[in-house]
Amino acid sequence: MFKLYINPNVKKGHINPELQGNFSEHLGRCIYEGVYVGENSPIKNVNGMRCDVVDALKELNLPVLRWPGGCFADEYHWKDGIGPKETRKKMINTHWGGVVEDNSFGTHEFFELARQLGTKTYINGNVGSGTVQEMSEWVEYMTFEGVSPMADLRTKNGHKDPWRVDYFGVGNENWGCGGNMRPEYYADLYRRYQTYVRTYDSSKPIKKVCGGPNADDYEWTKKVLATCFDHGNGFMDLLSLHYYTVPTGVWEKKGSATEFDDKLWYQTLKKTLYMDEIINGHTAIMDEYDPNKKIGMSIDEWGTWYDVEPGTNPGFLYQQSTMRDALVAGINLNIFNKHCDRVKMANIAQLVNVLQAVILTEGDKMIKTPTYHVFNMYKYHQDNELLDSYIETKEIGVEDRNMVPNLTESVSVDKNGKIHITLTNLSISEDYDIEGVFAESNVKSVKAQIVTNDMKAHNTFDNPDVVKVESFDGIKASGNKLSFKMPKCSVMHIEVEA
Repeated sequence: MFKLYINPNVKKGHINPELQGNFSEHLGRCIYEGVYVGENSPIKNVNGMRCDVVDALKELNLPVLRWPGGCFADEYHWKDGIGPKETRKKMINTHWGGVVEDNSFGTHEFFELARQLGTKTYINGNVGSGTVQEMSEWVEYMTFEGVSPMADLRTKNGHKDPWRVDYFGVGNENWGCGGNMRPEYYADLYRRYQTYVRTYDSSKPIKKVCGGPNADDYEWTKKVLATCFDHGNGFMDLLSLHYYTVPTGVWEKKGSATEFDDKLWYQTLKKTLYMDEIINGHTAIMDEYDPNKKIGMSIDEWGTWYDVEPGTNPGFLYQQSTMRDALVAGINLNIFNKHCDRVKMANIAQLVNVLQAVILTEGDKMIKTPTYHVFNMYKYHQDNELLDSYIETKEIGVEDRNMVPNLTESVSVDKNGKIHITLTNLSISEDYDIEGVFAESNVKSVKAQIVTNDMKAHNTFDNPDVVKVESFDGIKASGNKLSFKMPKCSVMHIEVEA
């Protein structure tokens, strides 16, 4: 019996909805064929956005969407993507597959997608190959209301009213594909470029995201903050962090998304759990400069990264999603919740057809991945208060260096007083008896959902519902306790009225 302790009287932080954000890059079939098919497509669409994908994403209460990259952001010149589509400049997507980018999906199309989704917007600007003027004019084009060259140009292109930009990233991965910069050099550029990311309407502030570290590069965080933080609060709202789960740890041979053994299962989850250590490491550095936590951490890119599916373009990063990915999603989302005092946004990579996508498409067909279904259960944490909780665990695995805790959890309370518990069972062979104990509270009612199946189970276009959310009726409530058996290889959401 493993005990889960919950104290509804102790609140430890606010869980921003943005912890369940997503990332859309001009990469492979994420934008084109994924969310955008064009107004003349036989696939049902509204203003070019495919209806099935939009409807599925709306069900998730998608809180924020990051665009246009990624590595693509630092070679993207926004003026190429406005005006009549037939006259828009074509370019080669040198980062992803060497294909022609016709820029038919640009600024106007992104904000139309955001409108349909009802989501906040996160724009990533070009520092690597762009100018201060270019970035400044893009912000003016998107957000200025009044008479100005860029506002007039926006009106000429069919949109008189300004849009709202909620977050603006000043460059992307500038330690790598965004310019191979030293942290001190990037930090100076950040100070300069962010100056011209102006908030024209004080009622609609733009939160600025500084390009942070790759995984456990603590020196990047130290040097960027040392250069930037002396300017004081308001100079930087968030510092980004990128970390991918690569099962083998070898980028050249990352392993298959669907063919893996027990050893690689636990190795994948071990590498996923490293997210917690990385967040702790960077948080400790941020605490030195910002003890009051005025600067948030944004996990801009996270998720599994495997070898592409056989027969697909290596530059398109198309991969399947199994129950292994469902566990990766649940573990990460629990970690983000637990760190909500510092982590204020997280965007899984990516939205559709790329890496750990929540949706896959093929022509007019669409499937929801196991990762999608985990997000659909975890959405009940959005905008809640994190509660004090702890679960007893034991180490499991098939080799000493890749042992993992058998269970992870996070607990929150919503505005109506309902308690939401999310749990992951990392074992592929054992069910576990769990007893939930509530401090100074009795359980009035309980209901639960679960995503579970064999470790390699996944949805296909021929069988789209192999993995899905199902109701779970095996919970008994008595006094201040819950008791149930959690199945192997599963992710669960429990709603409690106490």
